[in-house]
Amino acid sequence: MYATAWSSDGFSAPRRQRAHGQLSFEVAVSDGRTRPVRIGESGPSRIRLPNVETPCLEAVMMNTGGGIACGDRFDVSILATEGSELVMTTPAAERCYRSDGAVAAVDVDLRVASGASLAWLPQETLLYNEGRLRRRLSAEIAEDAKLMMFECAVFGRTAHRETVETGLFEDRWRISRAGRLVYADTLRLDGPIQSLLDRPSVAKGSRAIATFLYVAPDAESRIDEARELLAGAPCDAAASAWNGVLAIRFLAPEIAALRRAAIDFITAFRGTPLPRVWHS
Repeated sequence: MYATAWSSDGFSAPRRQRAHGQLSFEVAVSDGRTRPVRIGESGPSRIRLPNVETPCLEAVMMNTGGGIACGDRFDVSILATEGSELVMTTPAAERCYRSDGAVAAVDVDLRVASGASLAWLPQETLLYNEGRLRRRLSAEIAEDAKLMMFECAVFGRTAHRETVETGLFEDRWRISRAGRLVYADTLRLDGPIQSLLDRPSVAKGSRAIATFLYVAPDAESRIDEARELLAGAPCDAAASAWNGVLAIRFLAPEIAALRRAAIDFITAFRGTPLPRVWHS
């Protein structure tokens, strides 16, 4: 974690080493099945392919560093080529630890070609008190492609009654379809995060928040189905659809209720169970 830096007075001082993980993954259809054709890994970023019988290829992204620390950087690039079907997930919650001031960065680039489908379904990100994280998610999909995305953020370990008194969480989403921007959203919580979340116009006191997106030719036509599936959810959830995008917001005072709602909804909406790691 530390390297040695020499100061002008001749004494050594520890200097934090920053992790830089890079992951690139490309899949294509071969012999009627989606298969990996290119995997690039560096730093603590790894990808694993579970041996499971599913209609589409499942891939699990791993951070062998055990979490995200101050100043770390992670870059992820995913390409689903024509006609392929891919699900991306993570083995557990990602943790963003207390920072000494430096901001950690996660940049995700997704590309989905004609006739392909990509489900981006990582488990939640947990921000510790004084954690600082800036995340960028961008996607470019073909006119007839399908993209499903779910991202959840939890502020403090709610089971331990921890809160995030201060920190930074910036989440920027940009989704383009056939070269046209169809979805843009930026959330920035900077400073007294707990107080900001308590505002009725922000999160009504929730400590777990999530966004679900479905971008596809049939997205708008499935809005009534989505609302029916959300009826009786164990947390606040609301759906809207426009521009070929179906969007759902989830809010909950703790992660357990939000996970139950998300698992039930996504499973029913996809018509197939979530990756096994979600239940381990």
